[in-house]
Amino acid sequence: MEEKTDYLSRETGPIGIFDSGYGGLTVLSEIRALMPEYDYIYLGDNARAPYGSRSYERVYQFTLEAVKWFFRQGCRLVILACNTASAKALRTIQQIDLPTLDPDRRVLGVIRPTAESVSTLSQSGHIGVLGTEGTIYSGSYELEIRKLFPHITITGEACPMWAPLVENREYDKPGANYFIQQHLQKLFEKDPLIDTVILACTHYPLLMDKIALYLPKDTKVISQGRYVAESLRDYLWRHPEMDKKCSKQGSIYYFTTDSPERFEQEASIFLNEQISARRTDIEQKA
Repeated sequence: MEEKTDYLSRETGPIGIFDSGYGGLTVLSEIRALMPEYDYIYLGDNARAPYGSRSYERVYQFTLEAVKWFFRQGCRLVILACNTASAKALRTIQQIDLPTLDPDRRVLGVIRPTAESVSTLSQSGHIGVLGTEGTIYSGSYELEIRKLFPHITITGEACPMWAPLVENREYDKPGANYFIQQHLQKLFEKDPLIDTVILACTHYPLLMDKIALYLPKDTKVISQGRYVAESLRDYLWRHPEMDKKCSKQGSIYYFTTDSPERFEQEASIFLNEQISARRTDIEQKA
């Protein structure tokens, strides 16, 4: 059954925030803190999460379905607050699908805003990237950073256990230390000159305290939410025609493809507040 959008006008709509699960809530939190006047819809595809180990074709299919769902809700602008979706689906959706679906709507990701921040933080010119298998093996961060800063050396390390640690509420337990230390050690063995590390998964900010325990002294850490929020604000300032299409009543609606009760419970880890969520199906006609 299609969601009711009677709270939206035809001329404007909320900003859509998409993730395969809960991690994108860390991005949403930063965006709302910086731009509280806007309306937002968050969708977590929890029934099909995680995306990190899925194929390009499957991630693209799922992400395109989500984008179409947001468009049906009246969103003119959608943020893929999911590194795997940004890495494996964003470019195809922007170049192939949007011109057909609606050339006046926009879909943006989290990789570009993060990549733009590295040059001001790194002194050595050596960057480490920590992410899911899908994000790291796609090479998307390396590609995006090299476009902007060809001289920078990028080294990736896939951390397949880190997101499950968060979603299973093990992120602050002693057992998490082993997996965090293991991957950080591997990263710095590959390149000891790294002085800046990108947390290329929206779950990882919840592991920040433990990550800090095993980082070399004075290593900087880039957590995406702040940079994505600042980039979005700048984008809307540079594109007033899109800003006018974004409704501004300070509302937020949460949807999940799985259990809304579980989503409400787990979301409290990321948002530090109680929310109300609704279940939706996104595998529908355009």
